[in-house]
Amino acid sequence: MLTAHDVIPAGHWSGPATDHITLDHDARHRRRWYYTADHGTAFLLDLVRATVLNHGDALQLSDGRLVEVLAAPEALVEVTADSPATMIRLAWHIGNRHLPAELHPHTIRLRDDHVINAMLEGLGATVTKIEAPFTPEGGAYSGGGHNHDHHHDDDDDDHDHHHHHHDHAG
Repeated sequence: MLTAHDVIPAGHWSGPATDHITLDHDARHRRRWYYTADHGTAFLLDLVRATVLNHGDALQLSDGRLVEVLAAPEALVEVTADSPATMIRLAWHIGNRHLPAELHPHTIRLRDDHVINAMLEGLGATVTKIEAPFTPEGGAYSGGGHNHDHHHDDDDDDHDHHHHHHDHAG
């Protein structure tokens, strides 16, 4: 079995990649995982620590070949607001739920989730559905200090549903 121990950042490798692998955000955040690339190259990713693989990075296989990482488009929403004050309030509610979020100067991108969309619209947001690669901020995934007391760091889906359940029970 081929292994990949090294991630070469986008722009730092050259030459042809022998294969490429298209992954959504969750699949790009792994330490140890079996993958099969798009043209059938099977390998074990085995890194010292969990790393977020970015679009255009290359994984160097044990036989020297390179597999390029491509970010898959995902069902996302762009959240915008008519005023900075509303935008700040939206950002607070998103952060308070530990939702993975991709922050831009005038919009926040989130996974498409009808319960969250309705909540944000209720707070004055405009929610637009898009398809795009998802590259959220590092906070929820970095394992940094303030997240250690949460047992659900790596399982956002359960975390979200848990919250929704409480919202409905209300």
